[in-house]
Amino acid sequence: MKEFIDLRSDTVTCPTPDMRKVMAEAEVGDDVFGEDPTVNTLQERVAILLGKEAALFVPSGTMANQLSIKSLTRSGDEVIIESSSHAYNFEGGAGAALSGVQFNCLKGIRGILDASQIEEAIRPADHHFAVTKLICLENTHNRGGGSIYPLEKMTEIYRLAQSKGILIHLDGARLWNASVASGIKPHEYAQRADSVSVCISKGLGAPIGSLVAGSKGFIECVHRFRKMFGGGMRQAGIIAAAGVYALDHHLERLKEDHQNAKRLAVGLKECKGVSIDPKHVETNIVIFDITETGMTALQVAEAMKKEGVLIHAFGKTQIRLVTHLDVSSKDIETALKTFIKVLTRKS
Repeated sequence: MKEFIDLRSDTVTCPTPDMRKVMAEAEVGDDVFGEDPTVNTLQERVAILLGKEAALFVPSGTMANQLSIKSLTRSGDEVIIESSSHAYNFEGGAGAALSGVQFNCLKGIRGILDASQIEEAIRPADHHFAVTKLICLENTHNRGGGSIYPLEKMTEIYRLAQSKGILIHLDGARLWNASVASGIKPHEYAQRADSVSVCISKGLGAPIGSLVAGSKGFIECVHRFRKMFGGGMRQAGIIAAAGVYALDHHLERLKEDHQNAKRLAVGLKECKGVSIDPKHVETNIVIFDITETGMTALQVAEAMKKEGVLIHAFGKTQIRLVTHLDVSSKDIETALKTFIKVLTRKS
């Protein structure tokens, strides 16, 4: 089987041998009964890291976001969200289907909103309008190119929300990346939100799972809806053990992914026809435009695959690359040489 350098996403990572070992040896119980000690350990660890009263392990980031939305709203409420956010664009219309909410989408700068934008969008107290109940933020922001939400902006938005009686959910699928890159602890970001979701299956390299964190009352509600959504798992300690291991061993190494992403951005900037600003690469996501090459993103993706590099077409002329623990600095140099080869061949 041909081996590829896979830059499509940080979700493609495989468990390391040591991670597989702790998974195989994990102490387990029935988590639906709350009896899986490894799941309980992971939940407690994440709650502490995020400075919240409790956390709940769920199968996916999408479920984590949608459980939070379901628990913080009721049918007919409005959710303010950035227009390119994951919870709006890439979760199958779940907000409407499962929670009956409507989204009020605002255009941010690389996914980042200002409090003033949100304030203007809040509905007045009039029965003609939906009730603005929730604000969803994303940190880091996927379509923003892994952009980090500035803590001061989150603080302003949180103060606004509190003054208006509105709740905040933070989609922190890659909050670990934001924390490592900025030096700001995860709980400092989490303090600016009523609920937080975090993934262990992206940058941390675990095979499955996300967690939702918040107050004990909120998590009780999330737990009920997890059952309703079919997210209860039995001997889930086998996968939770990977999350515990990742928190112990894979957090600090995220710096390597960020360095590799920056190297990709700097190298791509030298490619003829590529439009990218390396200053915008803050974490492990690189997004660039190839309009001036005369090629489409799909054409480049197909050509790169033939050369052994997998990439993600992020639109007609946009490409997204994501670095992760299964991509080395040597792989980055190979990928850059391959890009030069493919783009030069066209010109």
